[in-house]
Amino acid sequence: MAFEETNADFIPFLPINPSRVLDAGCGAGQNAAALARLGHSVTAVDPMPDFLEAAKNNYRDSNISWANDSLPSLASMETGWTFEFVLIDGVWHHLSAAERMASLERVSHLLLEGGRCAISLRNGPAGAGTHLFPTNVEETIATASKFGLSCIFRIENQSSLMPGKDAVKWARLVFERGV
Repeated sequence: MAFEETNADFIPFLPINPSRVLDAGCGAGQNAAALARLGHSVTAVDPMPDFLEAAKNNYRDSNISWANDSLPSLASMETGWTFEFVLIDGVWHHLSAAERMASLERVSHLLLEGGRCAISLRNGPAGAGTHLFPTNVEETIATASKFGLSCIFRIENQSSLMPGKDAVKWARLVFERGV
């Protein structure tokens, strides 16, 4: 599915000028490629070697650096790496509460002051995969605030765009890193 469709709510929060962007959980690479087409320098990470290899092959001419990595550690991000925007799309429900807390702390250190982080939260019956957890908007906002991230956008109970996923609902949150 196209980035412009699945992440339409996040587009107004993207940096206007070409910036450093992190796609944390890039999957098949379509979001990273869309962000690169907008002129951003993208670092795309995913823990699944097959997804990462497919993404690299499909988007080889893009301004994207690929890494086999994942939240919460993002170990490949060296000290001093910073981003103006972090996208966490379709990942949050794969992280436990402890991993989410560690992820928000890590992201808060990677974001520049005024930088933004967009997160999609999935709720509903499990699809493919075994490492799935229910998500909670209030909990995510409260945890993010502990790390200097203020919620500047919130929308809930969005229907899934995928066919046959009528019982799946999405929430979308955007956070901004303060001083």
